[in-house]
Amino acid sequence: MHLLFLSSLLPDGVATTGFEIANAAIIAAYRRQGVRLTIAGFRRDGARPAEDGEIDLGTIVLENAAATSRQKALWLLGALASGRTVSAEKLARHSRDSLMRRLAEAGPIDGFVLNSVQMPIAYPFLATDKPSIFIAHNVEHRSAGENAANAADPVNRLLYRREARILRREEARICREAAVVHTLSGDDRIGLGLAADNRAVPLALSIGRDGATADDGKRQHDVGLIGTWSWAPNRVGLDWFLERVVPLLPADVTVAIAGRIDGPPQNMPANVRFVGRVPDAQDFVRGSRVVALATKGGTGVQLKTIETFEEGLPAVATPAALRGIDAVPDNVRVADDPQAFADGIAELVAAERAGGELRLDGARFAARQLAALDAGIARGLAIFAAAAGKPSLTMLPDCARAAEPSEVVERISW
Repeated sequence: MHLLFLSSLLPDGVATTGFEIANAAIIAAYRRQGVRLTIAGFRRDGARPAEDGEIDLGTIVLENAAATSRQKALWLLGALASGRTVSAEKLARHSRDSLMRRLAEAGPIDGFVLNSVQMPIAYPFLATDKPSIFIAHNVEHRSAGENAANAADPVNRLLYRREARILRREEARICREAAVVHTLSGDDRIGLGLAADNRAVPLALSIGRDGATADDGKRQHDVGLIGTWSWAPNRVGLDWFLERVVPLLPADVTVAIAGRIDGPPQNMPANVRFVGRVPDAQDFVRGSRVVALATKGGTGVQLKTIETFEEGLPAVATPAALRGIDAVPDNVRVADDPQAFADGIAELVAAERAGGELRLDGARFAARQLAALDAGIARGLAIFAAAAGKPSLTMLPDCARAAEPSEVVERISW
């Protein structure tokens, strides 16, 4: 089977953002099932050139933090004129004929994998031109609605409400037209109105833990946070942590924050530093005594939670950070109250400084995540083949017949 994987971004070597990590895991899972996958998408300026099996749709600026004021205004005006979301407007660089000529470079294909909503909103015909598998990384209209509720000024509130309305309509359309819909958490099936739909198959995710890196004992900071902070749902959690939790921490507890951010807060205390985008997310979290998983909104699964648990690292997590997680490790504290969150960090940092053995072997968690991911992809391919009128896929393992990926995964005993 040959599928064309359509995404906003081509892979760029080392995956650093949650979106890139999820994409790498999903692409690898398709290839483990024997699928020939061609990837089409845009590149950031300065990214590596497209490789064999990739179609470069052009260089693009996607993050607001990297765009000029003029570029942001053009995106907004274009979105208002076209009826698209701003994120989809950034991708609407080709006419239909131009895009299809580029995609034809893949040769004969059996269908599309529509990776998130941006491409099929920018190019609506993609959802109907070929049989498709839709990967819903989040319930985007819910995230936009949360952004509207948290917006500090009325203009942004109105813009987010507009995005939420468009996203609700477009997500419903894309889901309706897809042969298979993969969500990254079971809850998102409900959010997309697919709770009773057999086409909706949740996917577990794994960051691809190598299982061979021993703890070298080196710590660069006490508390680590990592994420794409320019994404509004993530920024809500970061702001909550900085405003409500950090003032309650002991003054000697150091905090390092990695990832893209649009307008970092000013006048931060001396124990807080922003380190920007790091070359290796795993190295960054391994250098933390404790990981803070301060999610306060959004949808989908939290990749930083998966990463933390696969590494066996001690952490303090909000309940929202544990979406899609069935078993919480013994070295993780769960807290939604600022004081309880700060107390959990102080407790774990003190124990780690004192030489406590707080790190666990996350290999079993990682193996179960990987097995569940493969089961979900296999089941989706079986459904897709049946809907597209293709012969049975002989490369699919028996786990493709599981009713749900979760049935393949035992409850983990920590």
